[in-house]
Amino acid sequence: MTTLMAGLDPELLDIFAPWLVALGINAVLMAVAWFAPKKLLTPAGLLHAGILGVILWGTLGLRGYLLMLVYFAVGSAVTRVGMAQKEAAGIAEKRSGARGPENVWGSALVAAICALSIYAINSFEGLWVQPTTELLLLGYVASISTKLSDTCASEVGKAYGRHTFLITNLQPVARGTEGAVSLEGTLAGILGSAILATTGWALGLIYPIDIAICMVAAFVATNLESVIGATLQAKFDWLTNEVVNIINTLIGAVTAVLIAVVTLFSLIALRT
Repeated sequence: MTTLMAGLDPELLDIFAPWLVALGINAVLMAVAWFAPKKLLTPAGLLHAGILGVILWGTLGLRGYLLMLVYFAVGSAVTRVGMAQKEAAGIAEKRSGARGPENVWGSALVAAICALSIYAINSFEGLWVQPTTELLLLGYVASISTKLSDTCASEVGKAYGRHTFLITNLQPVARGTEGAVSLEGTLAGILGSAILATTGWALGLIYPIDIAICMVAAFVATNLESVIGATLQAKFDWLTNEVVNIINTLIGAVTAVLIAVVTLFSLIALRT
């Protein structure tokens, strides 16, 4: 293998090396997860998570990959908060929180599209490349911040929400009702987005101001998802939780990018 790699054109080596590392790292982690006593992923979910991991490492490198690992670790831990109470009430995640392929892509499809877009754009040259890449990185972090915010709000609200209201009319409803919100869940969601966005900044993916942007975008997206759950989800069979998650993360990413663009042009206007 070393001899073969040595014979490759240096430019080709630069292209393929990150992907080979990505395959190796994810193969090792998949093997560890497969033999771990506590299953956080189903077998099919593990395969799809490996594919996602290869995409993220190959396109964004270690920093982008670590951010998704933080989401997965915190999200998995939060899902198990109050599991006994949630299972007794029949509102716990299926499979005791073990993620399947639908959960992997429902949570990370938008993030993967952002990562692949960044990778494609970086192959071009021009003054527009860097600002476009930075906006897509913001969208990447915001989409994951939004999903962690949603997970924290939902799981903490189902476990510890003392007063749960339907977001559209603020009428009291049972925990676990689609479109339900609670103070405890809302605060947990804000904390979740703060953790993820701050991690994104610490990894050098976004600027300090983008932490606040991600938090605002996640708050907007998570509440809009609750509105969708309360008004539309029961009316359309295709509007599954996974599809709603994709919509949720897309709203978070787009909202963050729009806030950043509007802020930038407002600052330019003030200086002229």
